[in-house]
Amino acid sequence: MSLAPLPERLRPKTFDEFVGQQHLIGEGKVLRRLIESGNIPSMIFWGPPGVGKTSLARFISEKAVLPFYQLSAIDSGVKELRAVIEKATNDGKAILFIDEIHRFNKAQQDALLGAVERGTITLIGATTENPSFEVISALLSRAQVYTLKPLEREDLEKLLHAALTKDVVLKEKNISIKETEALLRYSGGDARKLLNVLEIVVNNALTDNDLLAIDNAMVEQVIQHKMALYDKSGEQHYDIISAFIKSIRGSDPNAALYYLARMLEGGEDPKFIARRLLILSSEDIGNANPTAFVMANNCFQAVDVIGYPECQLILSQTVIYLATSPKSNSATTAIGAARAQVRASGDLSVPLHLRNAPTKLMKQLNYGKDYQYAHSYEGNFADLEFLPEKIKGTKFYDPGQNPRENEIRKQLRDWWKNKYGY
Repeated sequence: MSLAPLPERLRPKTFDEFVGQQHLIGEGKVLRRLIESGNIPSMIFWGPPGVGKTSLARFISEKAVLPFYQLSAIDSGVKELRAVIEKATNDGKAILFIDEIHRFNKAQQDALLGAVERGTITLIGATTENPSFEVISALLSRAQVYTLKPLEREDLEKLLHAALTKDVVLKEKNISIKETEALLRYSGGDARKLLNVLEIVVNNALTDNDLLAIDNAMVEQVIQHKMALYDKSGEQHYDIISAFIKSIRGSDPNAALYYLARMLEGGEDPKFIARRLLILSSEDIGNANPTAFVMANNCFQAVDVIGYPECQLILSQTVIYLATSPKSNSATTAIGAARAQVRASGDLSVPLHLRNAPTKLMKQLNYGKDYQYAHSYEGNFADLEFLPEKIKGTKFYDPGQNPRENEIRKQLRDWWKNKYGY
């Protein structure tokens, strides 16, 4: 009988064996209390790959002593859902874990509602995408969303130690890890992939009774030859989308189209691509070309309506447009600076002349006094102080160096003179 892969063998059986996510399952934390009480509601785990979503779902099912069914949204449909619901009905109650639930369409998610409402199914969904965008509101309102955090270096190194000391196979071998950088780099923060890489290195570098000292060079040598054996979990998704976004930001339409093609050929969700384009249009172009946001938003809507494969034409057009557009990150830096100021200065008092005065008492207290209505002045501008006294004159928005924002800078200088340093 063949052994299960290392990630399966090391799935946690107790709270203490979990690596990471202590904000949810640490002593006294909310999810741990729910699990210990046995009162398990439907829930959705949102987080990057390999941080424990599946392990948590299985752990919960064991603690709840309920039948456990698992579906992947990639290769399951309404037929498979109905079959599980029928089994759960016969069982009386069951936990259904749906991996990548964001890939279910509205009809598939609707098919879950009745069973979830009746309590026949306790749903646990896992997603790497924001559930607010990808899960229908009716289902979302019936499930608690828990955000799982990326694993830290110390978490991953703790996992490596557990593999060498607790796994039924590896603990019987003479293995030591001298360097972890290459292992961690190839894992990309994904615990499942980290264990797969470790197992590949051990299986391809160790003979019986040998002492194996794993270092960076050994990992590099083995993985270069065995990439295809473990590169199946879609982690390149993050490398490719990173290269895609950076190519558009760097104004290279050719590279951007190449990575777009890589994603489409690899079966990436076109809506995921379109959503990233929408974010980029504001983050990296912004007011240098406001039409970029309109274009990206229309692209997202068109992709949603048209679907694949025809939507590749809209994606291609939008990618070319955004890559060849003037760039500015001024909106990104502006909100970052403003939020940093809020965190530093706290809740400063709003100037009295800007406050609303709906009651007589508020008017007596000078709420709204001396406010100047901009439209009553020439050029629709009144030289008025809008920031709290403590931070007046603070500049958050610094226009980018491009034709349109140079015009904005000139307009701000005409209005505010030397106040903000424009």
